[in-house]
This record gives sequence, structure tokens and C-alpha cells, in this order.
Amino acid sequence: MPKVIVSDLDGTLLPPSKIMPAEIFPLIEKMYARGITFVPASGRQLPNLKKLFAPALGSIAIIAENGGLAWLGGRIIYCNPTPADDVLYALDIIKREKDLFPLCSGVDCAYYDSDDSLFEEVLLRSYSSARRVTDLESAVKHNTILKISVWDKLPAAEHAAGALMPAIEGLRVKVSGYDWLDVCTPGANKGEALKALLHELHADSSECVAFGDHMNDLEMLQASGRAFVTANGFPELKARIGNVIPSNAQNGVIEKIKELL
Repeated sequence: MPKVIVSDLDGTLLPPSKIMPAEIFPLIEKMYARGITFVPASGRQLPNLKKLFAPALGSIAIIAENGGLAWLGGRIIYCNPTPADDVLYALDIIKREKDLFPLCSGVDCAYYDSDDSLFEEVLLRSYSSARRVTDLESAVKHNTILKISVWDKLPAAEHAAGALMPAIEGLRVKVSGYDWLDVCTPGANKGEALKALLHELHADSSECVAFGDHMNDLEMLQASGRAFVTANGFPELKARIGNVIPSNAQNGVIEKIKELL
């Protein structure tokens, strides 16, 4: 029996509708009763994840901002921000590209300077705490920034990745979903945050089961004793991890957790 079960959200635990499956909350209570900590691990911000999992906050841990921070028992137990100079360097490159929209994620709030209505509509689906500012560079200088999330009007794997991966040097540039790409300090990923969380929970990797669907989940899956990728997952991730479960549309994670229990 594992001590920790960690799952990515969008594309993994959440179905295509992005509506939280009602079954997850009774399952979290069953896991907690058996001494298992459930951990949602997402590129989303901490305030949004707390809101999503409000009925179960006393029973879970959280990995937010694609591994930029980890939360447990009401406090942040791990934080790996991106230095302001690096954020400003990357922003300069991002803003040269058409149809790319940067969002600078702080610990408690995300900052952006675009008035594009479609971008605002998309970001408010995943960000409970976001603020439009007139001077994004100033916001970066005066706040701790974990990462830059770049929304792409075209699929990120085709457009933003091709434009930014060769141009931004010395930082981690990773596609984090269909239309999002993340830029952060090189050592920040879900795997490092998971390791810090396992240490805090007095568990080791062999006692952890992980679920993911995209390449930003790779280090997390590698840091767990058993790893699974949903059938809708990125082909390279499925090839590298090997263990494929039914898709998010078929509640593959929910069914696998039931099986584990």
C-alpha cells in the first residue's frame, strides 16, 4: 500500500470538461483513513488549487506552479522561485513574439499586462488570484515570481515551443498543456517538489504512486515508485514511462486509485 498518491490535474485527473470528478473527495477520505496522502500536482497556482480542493484541504498536500512550491498542513514547505533578472530576461524574449501572452506567477497572485479579452477569459479559468498591472516588469521586481506561464493562441507545442525553446537560454522551458508553456528556474519541477514532500511525510519514492499526461510531469513520475500515464497523454511520455491507463475522459486515474485501495 502506498503512503502517497500524486496526480497531475488537467489532462490527467480532470476530464476534458475540466470539472472535478465528484468521486475524488470520497476517495481522498478513504486514502486519508488508510494513512495515504493524496497530492494534486499542477501548473495551476496555489490559491486556485486550495479552492478546487477546499472540501479536503485537511487531508491532502499540494504541489503547485509545476513544482515551484509544495504545501502541506497549512504552510508552504518548499519554494523554488525564479530570480527576477531571469524573469525579466525571458519576458523580453517572449514579448517579441506575436500571439504569446505571459503571466508571471507569484506565491499568492499572478500578474499580467495584456488587455486581450480571450487571454483574460482563459487565465481566469485556472487562476483564482490574478491581477492586471500597467508595469509587469515592476511587478516582477517587487514580488517573488515562481515562473512565467505563456499562453499561446496556437497550440504551445507547435508555436511557443518552437519560438522560445531555442531563444531562452539557461532556464527551463517546458510545454505544460495544449496551449500553455512554462519558463522557470532550471531546478524547479514537480519531481523536486515531490521529493521535498516525501521527505516531510517520512516516505520514500517506493511508497509513492504518480499519474501524469504531459512532459512537465516526467520528473514527478520518475521520482515515484510506480508511475502511470493516461491514454490521452503525450506520446513521448507514454513511451518513456510505459504504464498506460485509460484516458482522463474514462476516469482512468479514479479507477486506478480504486484498484490500489
